[in-house]
Amino acid sequence: MSELTNKERLDLIDQATGGDKKALETLILSVQDLVFNLSLRMLGTFPDAEDASQDILLKIMTHLSSFRGESSFTTWVFRIAVNHLKNYKKHMFAQRPLNFDYYGEDIKHAQTEDVPDLTQNVEQAILAEELKLSCTNVMLQCLDTESRCIFILGTMFHIDSRMAGDILGITPEAYRQRLSRVRKKMADFLEEYCGAYGNGKCCCASRVNYAIQNHRIHPNKLDFYNAVPKEVVLDVKEAMEEIDDLSQEFSFCKTWQSPEDLKQFVKGFLNGEAFSVVQNG
Repeated sequence: MSELTNKERLDLIDQATGGDKKALETLILSVQDLVFNLSLRMLGTFPDAEDASQDILLKIMTHLSSFRGESSFTTWVFRIAVNHLKNYKKHMFAQRPLNFDYYGEDIKHAQTEDVPDLTQNVEQAILAEELKLSCTNVMLQCLDTESRCIFILGTMFHIDSRMAGDILGITPEAYRQRLSRVRKKMADFLEEYCGAYGNGKCCCASRVNYAIQNHRIHPNKLDFYNAVPKEVVLDVKEAMEEIDDLSQEFSFCKTWQSPEDLKQFVKGFLNGEAFSVVQNG
C-alpha cells in the first residue's frame, strides 16, 4: 500500500467518523505495520505483539473521533501505541524479565556442545537465521521499558527528537541524550558478545540446538524467518538526526509484515456492531 499524505489521512478520518467503513479500513491498514513492528520490538515475540496490536488498533478505531489534528495522525497513533505498550503486562518477558548480565552469562557459559541434534530435518542455516533474528529482538528486552521505547523510536523508526519528545512527553534534548546513552549500551553489548554484529564469540549456528532445547526457537514455527521484512514508511519528512556515530551498528533493526490475522481482526470489527463506536465515540 502506498504511503498516504497527511491530507489523505484527514479526509479518511472525516469519512470514517461519518460512517464510511472502507475509509476506516484504509486508514487502519496504513498504520497496521507500524503498530505491529513497534509492538514486536517492545514485547519480543510474535504472539504477544499480535495480541497487543489488536488492542492498540481497537483503541485507535474507537477513539478516532477524539483526533483533533493538533499533531500528525502518525504521531497520535504512536502516542496511543507507546502508552499502551509501556503499561502492557501480559507479555512473556513481563513475567520473565531479562537483563544484559543474564544474557551475557548465558552466552559465555551455555553448554552448547552437549545438546543432541534437535533440528527435525530443518536446514541448519535457516534455523541459525531464525535464531539470529529472534535473539536480536529478544535482546531488546534487556533494556528497561522506557529505554527500549527510546531505542526503538530512534534506531528503528528514525524519529526525530521533536516528534519523539512529543510522543514520550519529554524534551527533545532529553530524548537525544537518552537515545545516545542507550544506543551506546546496546552497541557495547553487541561488540563484546555478538559474532554477527560485533566482535564477540557467540555464533548462531553453534547455538541452534541449545536454543531449540530451551524453547527459544521452534523448527516447525519460524516466525521471524517466515515474516518478510519490509519498509515501514512514516509521514515524517525531516532527515534522521545524527545523534551519534552508531547508525551502522544496528543493522538488525528490520521491519516485518504484520500477520494476516491483524487484517482479519480489522475486518471483523468493521463487520460487527462495535463499528458504531467509531461514529459515536
